[in-house]
Amino acid sequence: MWTRWWLWPLVAVCTADFFRDEAERIMRDSPVIDGHNDLPWQLLGMFNNRLQDARANLTTLADTHTNIPKLRAGFVGGQFWSVYTPCDTQNKDAVRRTLEQMDVVHRMCQMYPETFLYVTSSAGIRQAFREGKVASLIGVEGGHSIDSSLGVLRALYQLGMRYLTLTHNCNTPWADNWLVDTGDSKPQSQGLSPFGQRVVKELNRLGVLIDLAHVSVATMKATLQLSRAPVIFSHSSAYSVCASRRNVPDDVLRLVKQTDSLVMVNFYNNYISCTNKANLSQVADHLDHIKEVAGARAVGFGGDFDGVSRVPEGLEDVSKYPDLIAELLRRNWTEAEVKGALANNLLRVFEAVEQASNPTQAPEEEPIPRDELGGSCRTYYGYPSGASNLHRQWGFLLASLAPLVLCLCLL
Repeated sequence: MWTRWWLWPLVAVCTADFFRDEAERIMRDSPVIDGHNDLPWQLLGMFNNRLQDARANLTTLADTHTNIPKLRAGFVGGQFWSVYTPCDTQNKDAVRRTLEQMDVVHRMCQMYPETFLYVTSSAGIRQAFREGKVASLIGVEGGHSIDSSLGVLRALYQLGMRYLTLTHNCNTPWADNWLVDTGDSKPQSQGLSPFGQRVVKELNRLGVLIDLAHVSVATMKATLQLSRAPVIFSHSSAYSVCASRRNVPDDVLRLVKQTDSLVMVNFYNNYISCTNKANLSQVADHLDHIKEVAGARAVGFGGDFDGVSRVPEGLEDVSKYPDLIAELLRRNWTEAEVKGALANNLLRVFEAVEQASNPTQAPEEEPIPRDELGGSCRTYYGYPSGASNLHRQWGFLLASLAPLVLCLCLL
């Protein structure tokens, strides 16, 4: 009796070690591709993007979820670095702020070439895996970063944007955000406006992943129905497990399955447990649920590290990914399912987006209607009633009045 009592803790420890060892074995061959990390935003806030500041050294960087040793310990082999600028930049300096954050990602890769490999394709990710580096991609978080301009969208693509989150926590003039579903924002586009539909088509044409994290349910459904390629949720979890409107409801998960799309689970406590506290096991509950409803091909990881203030116990930083994989193995996920969640599902979706692209097709050119644009700090060149046309009208009016003024002066 006493002998059996002492054996149980030993068995539990050995079993835990087995699953952890198995997780590391799998991850050496198939490292994790994380869909969303806000380290660039931290570098702005902490150092104003001065990467040569000694304190910004990514090998010794403290007080963040992410640094190079933690990435190595977590077997992170691919990372979509979030290029984020807050909603209060909309109609102001959003494009400038976006370009500056893209520049940070480029410089980060240049400063640490032994660790990061800047890539823009699924083939590039595979190359980084072979070289043992972190494939570094750019995801632009928030449609306000394109300032309702298809030209800006194409320019960001040329600079490396490989996913665009259609909204952040605010509507754009052409897509509704998730706060519409809570009643904290008013719907403007009922999902996607006609211009928003052109944005989706242009993203498809270019081969840019469409990210539906942060959007309203109507925007989710409209995009899933319109897109010619699979889409991603770069950092969202399951609504049925935690009823936050930032999460994905089951009817949308079924559309995710139909379209062979992908949900990359967010680790923010309030989207995991709907409270300020959460743990690793509860994150696994979300992964289980998405697998059950949408299938194992629909599951991925988008931790939102360095973009949130509260993370689950057991997932304190990016080094903890093997512990989460061990938990999935403990729950009888197969090795193939685990490898799918780690990398293969994202690679499949990315390759499908690339195959659906058509750069030889004529680009979308019809601009957003002038009356749908917001902000008082913009000009309207090119629009029929724009500033340049207004200047011409004033010129014609003054020219026509000149003879009358001359006559009055002669009287």
